[in-house]
Amino acid sequence: MEAIRFFNRHKETMETEQVYGEGFLRWTYGNPLGAIALAALVKRRFFSAWYGHRMDTRGSAARIAPFIQDYGLDPAEFAESPESFHSFNEFFFRKLRPEARPVDADDSSVVFPADGRHLGFERASAIDGVFVKGQKFDLPDLLGDAALAARYADGSLVLSRLCPVDYHRFHFPAAGVPGETRAIDGPLFSVSPIALRKHLSYLWTNKRTITQLETHRFGTVLLLEIGATCVGTIRQTFTPGKPVEKGNEKGYFAFGGSSTITIFEPGAVRLDEDLRNQSSHQCELYSMVGTRMGQGR
Repeated sequence: MEAIRFFNRHKETMETEQVYGEGFLRWTYGNPLGAIALAALVKRRFFSAWYGHRMDTRGSAARIAPFIQDYGLDPAEFAESPESFHSFNEFFFRKLRPEARPVDADDSSVVFPADGRHLGFERASAIDGVFVKGQKFDLPDLLGDAALAARYADGSLVLSRLCPVDYHRFHFPAAGVPGETRAIDGPLFSVSPIALRKHLSYLWTNKRTITQLETHRFGTVLLLEIGATCVGTIRQTFTPGKPVEKGNEKGYFAFGGSSTITIFEPGAVRLDEDLRNQSSHQCELYSMVGTRMGQGR
């Protein structure tokens, strides 16, 4: 199968993704026997709960040091030392030192909500050919609300994909007042491109959460978190109704790779040129949380 390539904004280089669990993913989503296992086991909540429980055990902490070594993580960024974590899951949703992820200070900017590989589109209702030709984005199914989808149909949308090797806390892209989070239940398919090349619809059938952020400059911003295989937990850490600053923590994912989606009202923002250009070629842009993804019009 084709390798996963992305453009690293910080290094200005094309890179090949080092996929955690790549053999299992390619077997599950590319082999007929894997497809049987996917339908019967892997997509189901109990599988992710079982695997998540394994990552919560004290014995799982032995995985931390090899993981840091294999994927080149920098412990100097961690808020706590690697030795302080009692399980792999504690390490997985670790906090970082604030200086490790500075937030863009321009009042006119919106920032990426998470470390990850990002795709940005100017019109949420006109997205097609994502990861493979012929796949169209279904906004009404994603939001579970046809009227809300119609309101945001001509707004910008940013898909941010987190890999297991990434920092797994997500943050607010702008200052504002967040409302209550609405949960939509669903299965837990992988959201790796290996899986999304088969069925982009995993993004709008998987378990997901939606929060509306009322902002002064950018209107009402929709913030979604998408669950995935081995990500049974999407934990919100903010307080609904309490004002937040740009870059404040919103929540975190437990073990596994996952995604966030940010949707703006029509005309509210213009996405950054490098994000638009890479996305027009179906190439993800790697950038860290707190860096600019667009600017108010």
